[in-house]
Amino acid sequence: MEILLLGLFLWSLIHLTPSLVQPLKKGWINRMGENGYKLTFSLIVALSLALIVYGWRHTIPAYVYTPFITKPIAVALMVISFLLMGAASLPSRINTWVRHPQLSGLLVWSIAHLLANGDNRSIALFGWLGIWAVLEMIFISRREGAWVKKSVPSVGKELKSIAISLVIFLVAAVLHPYIAGVSLK
Repeated sequence: MEILLLGLFLWSLIHLTPSLVQPLKKGWINRMGENGYKLTFSLIVALSLALIVYGWRHTIPAYVYTPFITKPIAVALMVISFLLMGAASLPSRINTWVRHPQLSGLLVWSIAHLLANGDNRSIALFGWLGIWAVLEMIFISRREGAWVKKSVPSVGKELKSIAISLVIFLVAAVLHPYIAGVSLK
């Protein structure tokens, strides 16, 4: 469990830096350049993800509560999560309704997993990331000020966005047993 928590702490620390500690980010860019900043940021994110996956796979689950929902409901929430996350990068009407679609998608992902799993490692991982997503939305909104909504895309672009998000969801669902060690069946 300690490795999982270390990975989550590192993930949060590196991602909160641009929102909360602008002078640190600026100093980092001044010392390493924009590309050096992006490279080291990405390496730290990759390390945190490796620690999270390793920590997850090597923590023996101890059940704290009985799951509240069934897997089909969790999967439906996950589809919503991936549509939200896709809207962060692709043209979508979602961007006119949701200010932070990627973080909102992560929050839905976290809630789905918390409702479908009642073990200690799920509470640590999904609870932590859900709280982090909410905090990140607050800090980014504070930093950026008033919300400027994106324009509504054409129906074709909207359908393309939905299709890409659903394909990525299907790939993630197929890879889930290999990444998390848990089958969706």
